[in-house]
Amino acid sequence: MDVAVRELKAQLSKYLARARAGEVVEVRSHNKPIARITGIPPEADTPLQRLVASQALTWSGRKPVFAAPLKPGAGGTNIARMVIEDRG
Repeated sequence: MDVAVRELKAQLSKYLARARAGEVVEVRSHNKPIARITGIPPEADTPLQRLVASQALTWSGRKPVFAAPLKPGAGGTNIARMVIEDRG
C-alpha cells in the first residue's frame, strides 16, 4: 500500500495499525518512495524473551528476577573480584 506523507501525518494511527497487522506501508513524497513501514511480529525474539522462555528468570515488566543466583563455574573467579580487577 502506498501513502503520501501528508496523508500519513493526518492518519498515522490508522497506518501503524495496518503495518502491525502485517501490511507494508510505503511512504511517498512527490510520488517517489522515501520510506517503508512494516510491523514487528509479536513473537520477535529478544534475549530477555529467550531467558524467560528457558525459565532462567522471571519478568513482570519491572526488574527481572533470576531463578538462581549467578555463580562462576567450578574453580571460577569470584564475580565481585572480577569487577574490581576490571576497574583497574
